[in-house]
Amino acid sequence: MGLPALEFSDCCVDSPQFRERLKSHELELDKTNKFIKELIKDGKALIQALKNLSTAKRKFAESLNEFKFQCIGDAETDDEICIAKSLQEFAGVLQNLEDERTRMIENASDVLILPLERFRKEQIGAAKEAKKKYDKETEKYCTVLEKHLSLSAKKKEAHLHEADNQVDIVRHHFYEVSLEYVFKVQEVQERKMFEFVEPLLAFLQGLFTYYHHGYELAKDFNHFKTDLTISIQNTRNRFESTRSEVECLMKKMKENPHEHKSISPHTMEGYLFVQEKRSFVSTWVKYYCIYHREPKRMTMMLFDQKSGGKNGDEESFTLKSCTRRKSDSIEKRFCFDIEAVDRQGVITMQALSEEDRRLWMEAMDGREPVYTLNRDSQNEAMAQLDVIGFNVVKKFIYAIETRGIDEQGLYRIVGVSSRVQKLLSLVMDPKTCADVELNSTEWEIKTITSAIKHYLRMLPAPLMTFQYQRSFIKAAKLDNPEARVAEIHSIVHRLPEKNRQMLELLMKHLAKVAGHHQQNLMTVANLGVVFGPTLLRPQEETVAAIMDIKFQNIVVEILIENHQRIFKDMPVSGGGQGNSQPNPPRRRSEGSKTPSCSERPLTLFHTSSFSDKDKAVEKRNSVVVNSSADLSSVNCNSALSCSRLDSPPTGDGDHDGLQLPKQSRPSSLQNPKVLSSVSTGPASPSPTSPRSPSWPTLSAPSSESSPVSPPARKARALYACKAEHDSELSFIAGTVFEDVHSSREPGWLEGTLEGKRGLIPENYVEFV
Repeated sequence: MGLPALEFSDCCVDSPQFRERLKSHELELDKTNKFIKELIKDGKALIQALKNLSTAKRKFAESLNEFKFQCIGDAETDDEICIAKSLQEFAGVLQNLEDERTRMIENASDVLILPLERFRKEQIGAAKEAKKKYDKETEKYCTVLEKHLSLSAKKKEAHLHEADNQVDIVRHHFYEVSLEYVFKVQEVQERKMFEFVEPLLAFLQGLFTYYHHGYELAKDFNHFKTDLTISIQNTRNRFESTRSEVECLMKKMKENPHEHKSISPHTMEGYLFVQEKRSFVSTWVKYYCIYHREPKRMTMMLFDQKSGGKNGDEESFTLKSCTRRKSDSIEKRFCFDIEAVDRQGVITMQALSEEDRRLWMEAMDGREPVYTLNRDSQNEAMAQLDVIGFNVVKKFIYAIETRGIDEQGLYRIVGVSSRVQKLLSLVMDPKTCADVELNSTEWEIKTITSAIKHYLRMLPAPLMTFQYQRSFIKAAKLDNPEARVAEIHSIVHRLPEKNRQMLELLMKHLAKVAGHHQQNLMTVANLGVVFGPTLLRPQEETVAAIMDIKFQNIVVEILIENHQRIFKDMPVSGGGQGNSQPNPPRRRSEGSKTPSCSERPLTLFHTSSFSDKDKAVEKRNSVVVNSSADLSSVNCNSALSCSRLDSPPTGDGDHDGLQLPKQSRPSSLQNPKVLSSVSTGPASPSPTSPRSPSWPTLSAPSSESSPVSPPARKARALYACKAEHDSELSFIAGTVFEDVHSSREPGWLEGTLEGKRGLIPENYVEFV
């Protein structure tokens, strides 16, 4: 129940009930006064705590702003740049938030503390003063009244009348004070309803403004937060792949450190103990030595491995000779003597081991037999970029896109190694390739995807070549994203034709995989992590090379995202960073040069279970195949089952045809007559011709007779295979003849085969 109302009429009566009601109002005012005092005290403590919090947060923000990330390598990825500047972004957000908090704290004293103190002092204080006055007047009135009533009636009338007037004056004044006090008490009780609550509302409004400012900052920060989250995830994925690579290299170094020791063709360096004779006493001093082969310059420096500091100046001299020291002539092992041009006497040095001495002597052309350090044994089972390789990859891709493109973790989840090896052995073997049914549940999708990756890893050189590996990495390190794409576009068109075609086929497929990332969770970044180290593996396995894996991943991401532009359009002249111009479409003439090493055929993939005879039969050269063909147009089973050709044809002329591989087969199956009919060119070239009979071709008519459009030049080669009878030949279109009728007379291909129709069943000719 609330407080009772104080009637002004009760002031005249001044009844006990009136006094009780007035007492309840006074107690409420005392309670309110104490509460406001506590509230002001707590408010000041809160403001001080906010100030301390703001100071701590500003210190935290300053620490974030001062810290700078240092990444391994000479360049940073976009993700690393985003992460590196994230601390400054965090600091900026915190500073901005604390600026708003400071404004709130400064206003809190004005909107909360001062109004409450003013209300307590001015209103409640005034009510207390009125109470004091009311109590004083009450006491005075009661005293005068008691004294007046004690007067004797025998007093003179004038004296009594004067006493009555004086009492009336005191009574009237008491009533006035009583009315004023009641009015003030009720006024304060009513005022506290708004003057006490209003400052609290203003303070809360300041808090809400601060929090709203934080909300707006969060909205503005959301875009960067999303980018940062993606960058963190990409960096974590790259870290996982990089860590596994570094750990693998570390294990290899532990198992056989000599095989993985970095040996430069230009320098040799390491620790050597040098014999120094002082006061008839020989001492051995440890030096770190660097020998440069070209100027024959040796540099030695005293270095203490324990303390990690130099102990003297460097000493250099030019090498004159190096001789192995016989073990019976000195008490130390692994010693050799060197003579210098600009220094007198013989310097005796001790290597750390026999192998170390051999390497030093080999580097300095010492009088010791030079042993070739065979660091990389040739793999007996290598894949190659030939027609079988292309058709196998197409068959794999078709199976993935039709069966499991939505499977989660596509290409990330690894298949069982034995199953992958078995699948590759079957599809790469012409005898068993036709029996492999990839639509069967026998072959899991993860087995097929692992087979593609294993095939690419088994190539003698990475698909994007050792030659351009560093160029791709440098392109990925460019600051301008558009410049990166332009430079990579230019480098791609410098790749050998077969490499570029296989790369186009793969990137087109990976773009489709990335298009289903909502289902398979394989984004472009994830695919870059999977294929970067495979397509751009370095020639030498070092930690620095492994640290560049993140840029290999970026190259693959750019290729996937821009595959249509990169592979369909020729690069703009001068658009790339490199000096060399992109290769034009390859056309050979009689004056062209012999193919370079990078353009020559790669080794055939085969398993170790093949006999030597089978290896000889299956060895072949590569065929250039256009990767832009539809996967569904390739009958891989029939193509692979017909992968061996007869003896080479008579040759070819100056045409735009594409080369077919020279295939070996048992002599009982050779049919020179049939194979010679495949060639549509003129007589065999001379032995010095760039196209010798070991590079057979199937050519379209020459450019002199009819114009050749780019689509016609892109036509894949047909290749022939032995069918059931010697008189029957199966012709299979290896790819699409794009717009062939727009650039040729109708039936031009049929015309080239005129006279052979007796040997070629009509149902064996496919045109897409």
